Amino acid sequence: MGAPIYAHYRDSRAQFLAYKSPTLKGSRKKKHINIEAVVLREMDKGVFTYLVDNLGVKDVQFEELIALDADSLREISGNRCSSMESPVYGVIFLFKYPTGETRRDTPQKGTFDSEAAENIFFAAQTIQNACGTQALLSVLLNKDGAIDIGSQMRDFKEFTNAFPSDLRGEALSNSELIRDVHNSFARSSPFVDETQRAATEDDDVYHFIAYTPINGSLYELDGLQPAPISHGPCTFDEFPDKVIPVLQERIGRYPATEIRFNLLAMVRDLRIRAKEIGDHEGLVREEHKRTAWQWENALRRHNFLGFTTEILKGVVRSKLQESGTSYDEWVQNATSKTENRLKDRRGGSGSAEGF
Repeated sequence: MGAPIYAHYRDSRAQFLAYKSPTLKGSRKKKHINIEAVVLREMDKGVFTYLVDNLGVKDVQFEELIALDADSLREISGNRCSSMESPVYGVIFLFKYPTGETRRDTPQKGTFDSEAAENIFFAAQTIQNACGTQALLSVLLNKDGAIDIGSQMRDFKEFTNAFPSDLRGEALSNSELIRDVHNSFARSSPFVDETQRAATEDDDVYHFIAYTPINGSLYELDGLQPAPISHGPCTFDEFPDKVIPVLQERIGRYPATEIRFNLLAMVRDLRIRAKEIGDHEGLVREEHKRTAWQWENALRRHNFLGFTTEILKGVVRSKLQESGTSYDEWVQNATSKTENRLKDRRGGSGSAEGF
């Protein structure tokens, strides 16, 4: 094994501050990745797929896992038996973060593997609301070779290779490529909330982490932890069987009423698989899916406030032009419906994201 990564810290830090490439600017001023407002709340496979596409990654997409079992994980990659060439590169797990939990010296499951940071890409989360981005990159940048991650992401990985995890996190937040691609998905809004406060136990705070097989081991990569967490030996083919029990154990820590979990798998582009086996219907289905994702992503970027305001003004104008008490009755009816919906929510009904 070579010299410890921290032995390179001083030289790497100087490199980082002097670096002037188009991919990574030298300024250490934090430039937040606004896409998290979209990605973190929606955990959408179409958003994640087009993020990696725009980063220059080839032949990769994301699929949502509905059932938490190994066969379902294999099936969404088009791989119903482990001998077929259609891998699951890793999964991204969304869960409610326990804000009141005390930081532990050891993980509840698995073991910290500090030495692994010398051989894999692991970045500390140094900016707020960046866990979705880091979870995606934690899988992607540890699959260079299995995945064509593109020249710019490969340059970024090679440049940060000798950095400690905290400096990698700083480099990630200052990457112009990553920032620009992610901000291109940010929803336009005339209202910007610049207030910041610490989360409390009453807040619903969600967090993303990644699970992926690297160098014969199953790793949990969480930027809020001090090191990668090893969950034991794991090959590429064994990944679906090994990761599901880990996820089930993690979900089992929560009350049975908590269902706000979500899981995305990073897989090979399903259109390639369809072409290989001559599945014309499957290929058409995947192409239609991509078209729908493009449309949905365009809607996410659009600010509908002006459109909605004009419709509301038109409806109000129409009601005011009607005779009698039409306008007052319309307002009273809408108020009653709103009050009933609020009562229903207080009574325990409502929707939540989950498997």
